Amino acid sequence: MRVAVTANKAKLKPMGRAAGLRAKRRFILISLIPILLLFGVFAFLPIAWSLGLSVFQYDPLGSKAIFVGAENYIRMATDAVFLKSLWITFKFVAITVLANIVITLCIAYAIQRVRIAWLKSLFRTLFFLPTIAPLAGTAIVWSTMFNYNNGLFNLILMKLHLTPIQWLADPQYALYSVIMMTLWADIGYNIVLFIAGLDSIPDMYYEAALLEGAGRWRIIFQITLPLLRRTLLFVSITTVVSYFQAFPQFQIMTKGEPFNETRVLALHIYDQAFASSNMGYASAMATVFLMVILLVTLGQLRGGRAEWEH
Repeated sequence: MRVAVTANKAKLKPMGRAAGLRAKRRFILISLIPILLLFGVFAFLPIAWSLGLSVFQYDPLGSKAIFVGAENYIRMATDAVFLKSLWITFKFVAITVLANIVITLCIAYAIQRVRIAWLKSLFRTLFFLPTIAPLAGTAIVWSTMFNYNNGLFNLILMKLHLTPIQWLADPQYALYSVIMMTLWADIGYNIVLFIAGLDSIPDMYYEAALLEGAGRWRIIFQITLPLLRRTLLFVSITTVVSYFQAFPQFQIMTKGEPFNETRVLALHIYDQAFASSNMGYASAMATVFLMVILLVTLGQLRGGRAEWEH
């Protein structure tokens, strides 16, 4: 009898484990359903709708949508404004992402070297505060600072007996003015990420390097940066995707002017869709834009893979 009872208990244990696993999977599936519905309604469905509209000539104020096939995509190849906006977008992303990563990494390294806990937290908070403010409000404030007649920057130049600058109206300065505002508003987020990445590097590597007589620059380039590679990859991907989609600062500060020198692709798509009511062409540009961001992101993932842990 004891042998039979023991055998039955042994059979019940795997059955109980299987039932527990099924219950866990059911719970996970039920928990994910609201998230998947949210993504489906607000992410995947708009993308699918945009892909469908891209092959139509569609005016949202009209009653008909005319099928034009690939005509919207062919039109982009000869659209000088689209090609320029694409170039301006890449230029803005390249300059701003590089400047962002260099500045935030240097600031994060300096803050991480602070040994007083409250002072370190204070610096981290001060740099993170601008990211809390709405980007539209920040753009309005910076527009007043760039004002030619009584803006802060021109007042400083006049105090130094220098010629005032048309910050947002001069093609030579307009894009770089928006870049300045974007960096100020956005660097706090990456500073926090880099500080977290630096804190995760074990001290034993630095101790071993010091025992070997390595200098500060050698430690930075041969220990800190290689071990920070995964954080760098995450920061670079999120920053690139974010800056490709930059829109509020351009819409508020320059509206793409002067001479389309600040017309990024997101702004051009918006103008085509809502100002010109050319929803089909805007959808085609949005599809191309999506593919550009996807390819750049996949290239970053492929080039920044790290097959190690510390």
